[in-house]
Amino acid sequence: MKTLKYLSLAAMCLIMSAFVQLKKPVLYIIGDSTVKNGDGKGTTGQWGWGTMVGSYFDTAKIDVQNHAIGGRSSRTFLTEGRWERILADLKPGDYVIMQFGHNDAGPLDDTSRARGTIRGTGEESKEIYNPIRKQQEVVHTYGWYMRKYVAEAKAKGAIAIICSPVPRDNWNGEKAKRGNADYGLWAHETADTTGAFFIDLNNIIADKYDAMGKEKVAPLFKGDHTHTGKEGAELNAAAVIEGLKKIPGCTLNSYLR
Repeated sequence: MKTLKYLSLAAMCLIMSAFVQLKKPVLYIIGDSTVKNGDGKGTTGQWGWGTMVGSYFDTAKIDVQNHAIGGRSSRTFLTEGRWERILADLKPGDYVIMQFGHNDAGPLDDTSRARGTIRGTGEESKEIYNPIRKQQEVVHTYGWYMRKYVAEAKAKGAIAIICSPVPRDNWNGEKAKRGNADYGLWAHETADTTGAFFIDLNNIIADKYDAMGKEKVAPLFKGDHTHTGKEGAELNAAAVIEGLKKIPGCTLNSYLR
């Protein structure tokens, strides 16, 4: 009987161990087309950094899921229900890396996308008729939406990391144009006020562009000044990891290869 009891206990331990392994933490990545372009397979020649960054992690210990999607802003990723679906699965010990801003500067209520947010990080809001959703909608600031992602992730016991938006192939003379007066600044302010971790992706990459120069940076982009090809996406993904390693006390680093 004792032997049977021990065997039963051993079997239970194996089952529990398997269950724990199945419940490994998840790194959720959310953002726009600079994070994941199209189907994430580069069929258009354009790649986002979120597609590349998973190779830096030990996926036997952490699951990396890129939920970013082209054309979305901090507002529309929320209003389309994409964040709600992630939130339903989010559990203690998970991570959320977010990068928005490239599409937030658009109009609040245009008939093509209606994806803009109010500039800044304040509590201002404006009620508009959304011609895409065909309903009234209260639109908030960029910072308001970013704070919401952080607060709701933290409420689930997850760890939030905000990235400032990657720079475009735009220049002020011989220096890459930075977002230190708008979305890069507001991303940083939001991280400070919410206690989220922050990766200054905009400046990390812009520094690299400055060192490379315009002529070497241009081939990193495919079709326009915003979307990178594979090489550009790989550079941006490496910059994410570089920034991540600079964050003291961020446990996500323990899952790097």
